[in-house]
Amino acid sequence: MADCRNQTAITEFFLLGFGDLPDLQILLFLMFLVIYMATVVGNTLIVVLVVADQHLHSPMFFFLGNLSCVETCYTSAIVPQMLASLLTGDRTISVSGCIIQLYFFGSLVATECCLLTAMSYDRYLAICKPLHYLTLMNIRFSFQLAAGCWLNGFLGITIFVLFLSQLIFCGRNEIDYFYCDALPLIELSCSDTHQVILVDFILACVFTLPPFLLTLTSYMCIIATILRIPSTTGRQKAFSTCSSHLIVVTIFYGTLIIVYMLPKRDTLRDLNKVLSLCYTVLTPLVNPLIYSL
Repeated sequence: MADCRNQTAITEFFLLGFGDLPDLQILLFLMFLVIYMATVVGNTLIVVLVVADQHLHSPMFFFLGNLSCVETCYTSAIVPQMLASLLTGDRTISVSGCIIQLYFFGSLVATECCLLTAMSYDRYLAICKPLHYLTLMNIRFSFQLAAGCWLNGFLGITIFVLFLSQLIFCGRNEIDYFYCDALPLIELSCSDTHQVILVDFILACVFTLPPFLLTLTSYMCIIATILRIPSTTGRQKAFSTCSSHLIVVTIFYGTLIIVYMLPKRDTLRDLNKVLSLCYTVLTPLVNPLIYSL
């Protein structure tokens, strides 16, 4: 732990992002602008369709509407700041602004983990318990599940941010990322970070491991049930109802696990940035396409 007494507390950070590619700033700006607009339009259309079409007023599409809303919000917590820095060259962000960005991004990612689990449970009931589906997964219960996902996501990250806000930042103020992430931010603190690192680890485990294992268990049961269906047409029809969700889960958890399990070495720094783009920028873009198909 560094000594804060002889150092001046900093008031802003520099998000280095893609600053080492000065000749590509405009090209990157245009590319991410198109991706962001397509993401917002695609996910908003799904929400509008789910609300407007009476045929889509079912738990499966209700959860899909919530997922699209989450992805629109969490990509909006990161991309506009990144677009502004690419266009103007100003890569600074205030300490409070950084913590606020981390709060919304972290809360929405935690909410998405919970929502993907709720969606896998919905598919499990639909395929493995079809006769009891309407009784077990009614509109009221699906609303309670979705509300619980949002509440738990925001409540969990609130606890982390309360610990994080107690830290003092001094000395280095460069974050070699394109958004404010927890560990790079903690590393810049000259306070005792043992408690906040422990809270971060506990919350990361709570919001990733149980949802992932529950989702995995649901799909093991689903696949086992599908394989027992005698007709090929029946198997294809059953699998088609959950294949899009399975693809989304694989992309989301796959990139998330790789990013946070990769060793934090300088040689892997650029790869880490690219993989971070996958689940922060590209996943919200491809999800509407996957679900639409």
